[in-house]
Amino acid sequence: MPPRAAILVTGDEILRGRIQERNAGILARSLEGHGVLVSRIEMVGDGLDAIGGALTRLLGDGHDILCVSGGLGPTHDDLTMEAVGRATGRPLAIDPRALELVSARSMSLSGDPGILAALREKQATLPVGSVLLPPPGTAPGCIVRHGATTIVVLPGPPWELETMWEAALSEPLLAEVVARAPAAHERILRIHAVPESTLVAATAGLDPAVWDRLTVGICAREGELEVTVRAARKDEWAADLLEEGIAAGVGDALFSRDGSTIDDVVAAALVAAGQTVAVAESCTGGGLGARLTARPGSSAYVLGGVISYSDEVKVGVLGVDAEVIRRHGAVSPECAEQMARGARRLLGADWALAITGIAGPGGGSDEKPVGLVHLALAGPGGVRHLAQRRGGDREAIRARAVAGALHLLRQGLVEAAGG
Repeated sequence: MPPRAAILVTGDEILRGRIQERNAGILARSLEGHGVLVSRIEMVGDGLDAIGGALTRLLGDGHDILCVSGGLGPTHDDLTMEAVGRATGRPLAIDPRALELVSARSMSLSGDPGILAALREKQATLPVGSVLLPPPGTAPGCIVRHGATTIVVLPGPPWELETMWEAALSEPLLAEVVARAPAAHERILRIHAVPESTLVAATAGLDPAVWDRLTVGICAREGELEVTVRAARKDEWAADLLEEGIAAGVGDALFSRDGSTIDDVVAAALVAAGQTVAVAESCTGGGLGARLTARPGSSAYVLGGVISYSDEVKVGVLGVDAEVIRRHGAVSPECAEQMARGARRLLGADWALAITGIAGPGGGSDEKPVGLVHLALAGPGGVRHLAQRRGGDREAIRARAVAGALHLLRQGLVEAAGG
């Protein structure tokens, strides 16, 4: 049986929807990647009773690891260390090393010296006997062993949490628990534009004995299916059989067998070909360009783009024929194709992607409903078009349009490479 973990996320701002929670996902992916079973994720507000009650409950459930995020700042509502102390029966005290680190990282702050000193001391106050986790920002974390449970206390900002967590994994108190996880095999398969029913059909003939040796998860998002396959190392052969069955059933729609995302695949293909891409966006408002440039080194293959939200920019900058818009509308195959040609010509790219559509919630009609998006790819071999008609809210429609454009580029690159 692998070690079991729970994750407790704190913060009123999360409960009230003012910020999007990311820390549970960061921790869960890392834990599962190390073979640790995440059996519980909870979210609570900033109150002492709320945090303390959740800690007591989770400690009572016998988890091997309990990760807590948030509430390590200097303000009155940052109460996580106090709650951990109460739940574990440990007094709190200023940790000299923690105070030194907090002071060094907050030297640039100005204000009343007495208040600043008090705030620094608050952040440097830890449960007695805990192991200090140095702060990437200004808030130290710690590791506390309570009975059979190792508690890891981490900051709220995701980049701070992720940095501190990676360091915590090498600390003996935590490393010893993680090391108890049995050796496991995991692979992630990614499939595009295939319904779940097709995937079910592709795997229907698999021997039940094979399924018994696997843990398989399927997640559908943005027109893709993500299939996560886990097995004991000795049962890797079963994962091979499942993958072979899926590949036979869905063909080229299986675009990634090693967990690489569409972003990874497109970036690698552009670099390998020594080619560049540009974008022309209307309804996605720069979302495609943002995604293409999100990864380090993207300047090697992304030249730039045009957010042609208005018809005037489509015509005046990208060179779309005004008559095309008059006759067919800005949301049309003809307009998308001319946008792609214009971006490729304007920026001198090998490839250019264009997106134009109706993201809603208004602006649709019977002929052109909300969710209709036209994608176009201009490349060395000409221009191709793809229409998407999918429901959902504005955010979902825009996200699927961006993903669809990336897959259109992937297909163009594969064909150009003779694949």
